[in-house]
Amino acid sequence: MSGVVVLSGNPRAGSRTRTLAVRVGADIAHRDGAAPPTVVDLAEYGAQLLVHDDVRVAGGLATVRSARVLVVGTPTYKGSYTGLLKVFVDRLPHQGLAGVVGVPVTVGATAQQAAQSERHLRGLLAELGAEVRPGLAVTEPSAGDPEVSVGYVAALAGRV
Repeated sequence: MSGVVVLSGNPRAGSRTRTLAVRVGADIAHRDGAAPPTVVDLAEYGAQLLVHDDVRVAGGLATVRSARVLVVGTPTYKGSYTGLLKVFVDRLPHQGLAGVVGVPVTVGATAQQAAQSERHLRGLLAELGAEVRPGLAVTEPSAGDPEVSVGYVAALAGRV
């Protein structure tokens, strides 16, 4: 197993969601004295996610499955996580994240939207066999505040 892996499910490269998820992953790794997180950014794959035997996508899946801690970040789309994220995780086998600690991170326009997508993402990770921790659900304006991650990771102490 590798250390901390961040999976960014935002279809837009360089998004606030990706930045927040990477910050959370980096704060977890730093707290644990581990190497900086490896990032799997689905925005970089584009239509290749739909190619059954794409080598880059297979590598991303292997990286995600090898994580000790998997931080999954997504913006809220239609009350849930992105379709891009769903397409990617649908390629994982049953219990494909067994033994992995899952950390959901969601960003929404309102606190209620972010919380709703966090619940859906938590359920998705649990369905895949991850040991899911309480997630971080924030509004868009809060996503850029580094203290949000610091406080969240401090609250996770001893559980990741």
